[in-house]
Amino acid sequence: MNDNDHRGLLPAGLGDLLPPDAAREARAIDVAIERFAAFGYERVKPPLVEFEESLLGGPGAALAPQTFRLMDPVSQRMMGVRPDMTVQVARIAVTRLKHEPRPLRLSYGGNVIRVRGGALKPERQFAQVGTELIGVDSAEADAEAVLLAVDALRAVGVAALTVDLNLPTLVAAVGAGLKLPAETLRRLRRALDRKDEGDVAKALAGNTKAADLFVGLQRAAGPAEAGIARLLALKLPAAAAAEAARLAEVVKLVRAADEDLPVTLDPVEYRGLEYQTGVSFSVFALTGRQELARGGRYSAGYPEDGVSEPATGFTLYMDAVLAASQAAPVRPRLFMPSGTPWREAGPWQAKGYAVVRGVAPCADPRAEARRMQCGHALVDGEAVPL
Repeated sequence: MNDNDHRGLLPAGLGDLLPPDAAREARAIDVAIERFAAFGYERVKPPLVEFEESLLGGPGAALAPQTFRLMDPVSQRMMGVRPDMTVQVARIAVTRLKHEPRPLRLSYGGNVIRVRGGALKPERQFAQVGTELIGVDSAEADAEAVLLAVDALRAVGVAALTVDLNLPTLVAAVGAGLKLPAETLRRLRRALDRKDEGDVAKALAGNTKAADLFVGLQRAAGPAEAGIARLLALKLPAAAAAEAARLAEVVKLVRAADEDLPVTLDPVEYRGLEYQTGVSFSVFALTGRQELARGGRYSAGYPEDGVSEPATGFTLYMDAVLAASQAAPVRPRLFMPSGTPWREAGPWQAKGYAVVRGVAPCADPRAEARRMQCGHALVDGEAVPL
């Protein structure tokens, strides 16, 4: 080790993205953004840092514990480094683009950073790419978000996918309809998170009718069509029944668009979906357990100020996406010796080569090509394989 080796050390959860992975991520982001554009989504670019009250207002409040804060030396106001781009796009929609016709379709791509990583996702900085559909509250919009996420992931190179649909507000709606106390609902939520039917009964302290209903909600988890049938058969309070009917309509629309897409249902899942207000979803690769995308319905803007719009959207987690996708073929590298006219690079690049130009004379072009990790060397006007 030399005296500078320690400068390569980075904080936990942060890392350099090196060749060829950095280029691969950039290409994947471009492919996803292009798929969004093909469906009418226009790209926006919010700043990396903004004032705390706008970044952490509305749905952003759920991410306050994950936000790095700093003082702006110019305005002397507190700022936050974005932990998520959804809330920034929502801010743009209800401020800068508030007069644009609805529904408003926006896309984005960039890096976010969080205070802590998780057990399954220790990275604290990662790329997010996604869309927001703002200003409409309909099952068709919910289904569009699901189908567009699947379309983009397939375009990037993850062919075998499964979608898990959720209703994170359903438990609260049922609890409100049954007039359950807040403490009971809190204990119930913990029991449902553990998927333990016995704990559900204990949390409801002998309320057999309510326990049977929540156990029924748990048992609706599984393949979507069977789960919807079980869900609609339950005697839910009116508001909860409306949510279940909306979910059933989304399943029907997704199935009509893609009859072979595996779709599952977990109507009591809540963790990680705290600011969602309706139908939500996660997308996984069939061959892995890592979440590739997450999205769903939320209130865009600042409900605390009376400024909000219905919205739905999703985020692709590019580190997970790249881990689940097939790497594209590497572009062959052609070494072009020093002194070769610049114009000669173009025809070889048109044939698919990355041209690596020599910038100093060399005695053996083949040896120099190997040293520069090229698979070919330009010798007497020909690309000679090494």
